[in-house]
Amino acid sequence: MNRQQLVAEIRRKQSYLCVGLDTDLTKIPVHLQQRPDAIVAFNKAIIDATLDHCVSYKINTAFYEAMGRKGWEAMEETVQYIPATHLRIADAKRGDIGNTSSQYARAFFEALPFDAITVAPYMGADSVQPFLEYTDKWTIVLGLTSNKGAEDFERQKMGDEYLYEKVLRTVAKWGNPGNLMFVIGATQADAFVNIRQILPEHFFLVPGVGAQGGSLEEISQKAMNGDVGLLVNASRAIIYASEKEDYATEAGAIAAQYHYEMAQYMPQLL
Repeated sequence: MNRQQLVAEIRRKQSYLCVGLDTDLTKIPVHLQQRPDAIVAFNKAIIDATLDHCVSYKINTAFYEAMGRKGWEAMEETVQYIPATHLRIADAKRGDIGNTSSQYARAFFEALPFDAITVAPYMGADSVQPFLEYTDKWTIVLGLTSNKGAEDFERQKMGDEYLYEKVLRTVAKWGNPGNLMFVIGATQADAFVNIRQILPEHFFLVPGVGAQGGSLEEISQKAMNGDVGLLVNASRAIIYASEKEDYATEAGAIAAQYHYEMAQYMPQLL
């Protein structure tokens, strides 16, 4: 999915919601847990219920890799079920020396039909470049994250700027707003104005709204650009909206609430 297609879908739906499929077998409804296809059945029901309200799905690969071969198969079946009208993100946080990153890129962009992958930039340009070589694919680089550990490195000063600012400015030169996004945590709302000045055109993947307490309104006001430029992710707040057999209905209702709120922030862009 290229940028033009993504922006068109956002404008058509008046939504920039990304649903996180961070599916944990121990947290899905009990009546599903004994099924051999429990994860896939749960994910498909969530996708069916939220499809009209979001423009993207983010699969956190750790939740699937932890289950070994069955988990990888469940991830593959899940991503294949997501229609091409929605941006399919592998939240894998890969990044290694060039030839290794090339294999990661093949795994997620060729063996699996993902449109985007999250990448850690610590090892520098040669660890990120293999992902950027794919046409109509997105590399989503960790910028300023929502966890407490962001204080350990990302928010440390390097001369006149923070390390995360150095990362944003440097990585932006490796690609362009049509193949590079950045992860900016919703709990870092105070930094969004400055970050948008550094990166006026790029999309941001924004986790941390919902269960982690980030404010959708505040982020939208501070970080939206002319193409919206945001994919706001909600995972637990949506997929675990109910522990009962109505889990999919409730997930759809929460997604609809996000959708409705997002539409209120978009009229000036249409």
